[in-house]
Parts: sequence; C-alpha cells; structure tokens
Amino acid sequence: MSFSQCWSGKKMTPRRGEVWLLDLGMAEKVRPALIVSVAFGDHDRALITVIPHTTSLRGSPYDIPVPVTFLKPGAFLVQNVATCPVVRAVRRLGVLRGEQLAEVTEGMLRWLGC
Repeated sequence: MSFSQCWSGKKMTPRRGEVWLLDLGMAEKVRPALIVSVAFGDHDRALITVIPHTTSLRGSPYDIPVPVTFLKPGAFLVQNVATCPVVRAVRRLGVLRGEQLAEVTEGMLRWLGC
C-alpha cells in the first residue's frame, strides 16, 4: 500500500463518544476531552461540545470516573462543559462504550438540572 492510499490529507472529524486530545486554550492547556455533541452539517458552524478529563479529583458528584486504558485514572468534569472550534481537536485517543458515554451524559444532565 502506498503512502497516498493511506493518507487522504483530510483531518478526521471528532464524533460523539470519542475522546480527543484538545487544545482548550492557555489556562486549560491541552487535555483529553469527551465529545458529547452530535455531528455538525455542511451549513452548521464547525463546533464540538466537550467535557474535559482531569486527574485532579475533588470528590464532587459531578466528577464522573470512567476507567479506560487510553486515559490516566481520573474523571470527566461535567461541570465544565465547553464548546470549541473543531480545529482545536489534536488527535483521537479512543472511544467510550455506550454505557460509559451514558454515565457521563447522565452526570451532565444532572448538573444542567434536566
């Protein structure tokens, strides 16, 4: 297989349930984050909504631990939901299973009062 067959030149678009390394700006640095938004269309803004992952836990009910092999022990911070341009997505780290995504989503909905 040639290089041109492996490399399409297109950047992958983050999808709901995937964990990506994201550049969240100076204060938050580059950190893993779970994509929680649905795919955007051709006429939509190229934005993704994410929940950052941290290893600095505070014992809050809004720190949702999800043990996966591609992340250090820690939790998703559902109090810190953010929307950012898709160009801030650096690389994909892995994908959560359906029940793991549901657990984080339930925590986010509790935080939002839904």
